[in-house]
Amino acid sequence: MEILLSLSVAMFSGLMLSRLAKVMKLPAVTAYLVAGILIGPYFLGRLGVTGLGFTDMESLSNLGIISDVALGFIAFSIGNEFRLSQLKKIGKQAAVIGVVQAVVASVMVCGTLIGLHFIIPETLPLQSAIVLGAVASATAPAATLMVVKQYKAKGPVTDVLLPVVALDDAVGLILFAVAFGVAKALISGSVDIIAVVIEPLIEVVMSLLLGLSMGFVFTFIERFFHSRSKRLSMSVTFIFLTVGISMMKFELFGIHFAFSSLLTCMMLGTIFCNICDFSEELMERIDRWSAPVLILFFVLSGAELELSTFQNLSVVLIGIVYIIFRSMGKYFGASVSARATGCNSNIVKYLGITLLPQAGVALGMALKAHELGEAGAIVANITLFSVLIYELVGPFFTKMALLKAGEINPEEAVSARSIQKKQSS
Repeated sequence: MEILLSLSVAMFSGLMLSRLAKVMKLPAVTAYLVAGILIGPYFLGRLGVTGLGFTDMESLSNLGIISDVALGFIAFSIGNEFRLSQLKKIGKQAAVIGVVQAVVASVMVCGTLIGLHFIIPETLPLQSAIVLGAVASATAPAATLMVVKQYKAKGPVTDVLLPVVALDDAVGLILFAVAFGVAKALISGSVDIIAVVIEPLIEVVMSLLLGLSMGFVFTFIERFFHSRSKRLSMSVTFIFLTVGISMMKFELFGIHFAFSSLLTCMMLGTIFCNICDFSEELMERIDRWSAPVLILFFVLSGAELELSTFQNLSVVLIGIVYIIFRSMGKYFGASVSARATGCNSNIVKYLGITLLPQAGVALGMALKAHELGEAGAIVANITLFSVLIYELVGPFFTKMALLKAGEINPEEAVSARSIQKKQSS
């Protein structure tokens, strides 16, 4: 009962606050995150009334399955952007930009924080600086996708943006695994080639192969159903199934095997949209069905933000440096690579701004960093601080960039109620 009350409060607060955000011309995702903060452990949750808000982080961790499922739907939707017809036009550009902007952001943050380490070595260990550089490469697909959907953005920037955000996962996973292995080597004094090179490559390859096979099976089974409701139900079933399988982890011959649910579900969506002749209609129905799940995901994400990180001045200062140089890396990396690949001027000017949001993947990296001990705790705190800032302002900057690029209608969406009034008058 308490869980249902908490979820209904989360959904209600997110929806009501989105009305205020519309008046203020802010993206709905920002409203959802703020709503989560307000009903989280640091505000309404302090009253200790179970069901009215989230009283502690443990109650939020028990709802982690919602976030896993939501990210699965998000990745599946991004897979729709990898249609072969579209990739023939922008595939090379998206691939180059996706890799370059991630690497440039990582190098800029890593180099700056290593320099800062020599100034304040006790506050910022070398291992933390190296790992934070890799964390900087990750971009949150969820917030970006929500802004694109809310404002029905269309145009060259949007066409390149979504594949680039999707590629961020693969690049970020590899960079983080290498940085994490180097950091462990600095602590232990020995280099583990398997952990640094082999395991991250295995994770990427296995995730893509799993998504590939699930995509073919999904499309084959989908053809046995003809009603829209059953096809939608089967789609939801396969997304659930793919997320569940991708959460498996095992060890064999001393090598750790794991999957990235984001990469797996992205490949699932890519295969489906390219080989199924009714995929476009079904994708639209899935987007509408998953809307409540995504609202819950962002409200819960806001509630999970650790506001206590503001109490540590050193974390705030390092976090500010991290945010500044990551933002510069994303912007200049995207701009330079877009110009080098012959993209139009709007992509060169505005794409980098849309790549600022950071959340799920970065938080997953921060959780893994805890294995480094004290250095890992510093990584986690700075990542939490940056996620808090990026998630609140990132969607707004994404909206403004797409608006400046002319890919969002300034009048925004017309409500169903206003359409009915026009028809009746």
